[in-house]
Amino acid sequence: MEADNDTGISEFLLLGLSEEPELQPIIFRLFLCMYLITVLGNLLIILAVSSDSHLHTPMYFFLATLSFADICFTSTTIPKMLWNIQTQSQVITYAGCVTQMYFFLIFGGWDDFLLTVMAYDRFVAICHPLHYTVIMNPRLCGLLVLVSWVISVLNSLLQSLMVLRLSFCAKVEIPHFFCEFNQVVGQACSNTFLNDMVMYFGIVLLGGAPLAGILYSYSKIVSSIRRISSAQGKYKAFSTCASHLSIVSLFYCTILGVYLSSAAPQSSHSSAVASVMYTVVTPMLNPFIYSLRNRDIKRALKRITGVPVM
Repeated sequence: MEADNDTGISEFLLLGLSEEPELQPIIFRLFLCMYLITVLGNLLIILAVSSDSHLHTPMYFFLATLSFADICFTSTTIPKMLWNIQTQSQVITYAGCVTQMYFFLIFGGWDDFLLTVMAYDRFVAICHPLHYTVIMNPRLCGLLVLVSWVISVLNSLLQSLMVLRLSFCAKVEIPHFFCEFNQVVGQACSNTFLNDMVMYFGIVLLGGAPLAGILYSYSKIVSSIRRISSAQGKYKAFSTCASHLSIVSLFYCTILGVYLSSAAPQSSHSSAVASVMYTVVTPMLNPFIYSLRNRDIKRALKRITGVPVM
């Protein structure tokens, strides 16, 4: 296939999770349900935290911010996927694809940094409990969220601008349900060496650095918990971190699996399926894992909805 030398290509084709017509209604209903649960669950968390003065603490502030980021993160991909299934179309415009990548990278990166910030919050709470309110003051909390946002925006802008310099072939078929950055760059007919270098830099910045921060925070947390004499004290300290640790593991393991498997051409379909875990399932589970076993959140949700939360 020859390149048209045409960087102004008008549209791409998103092949989705499956091209089997009989599976499309099932996929549509499944992803619609997951999307609605994600939006509703995270909105309830935001409402609970904002309406209850007892939850106006750094931990719940970061949780509410993460819920907002999760709603935006999922909304960059799933509505377009549902629209394509409903209209029986695989088309996404070139501008729409670049825009989708831009916002996907922003909110994905922000999610990543917020998980790191939450790990730091737990580190301060467990390792320096007497200085927690002084260290985690409102100004620092707001600054951490703002810096995370700015870094994510700058990285996304750089990655998206690098895509604009590429030329694509006459017909571009992306074996995915959204314009996943790695897949789009892989479809280019021009040289992608510079794009690959910038992408690896972004992976180190948004993947390696936050992960190192999380691992360091938890190494200190484990060390502090081991010094607690009572079993009840150890359990109480660890229980505040267990939910966060499970989401971090799920988030990083699925992303790592996607990008490692993407090196093999025959794994495009499995890569798309694995992407569902961190683009849809993880944001959907966050409200449940983080909050529904939390007594304060349960009380706030019961007051809002009038329904006891299990």
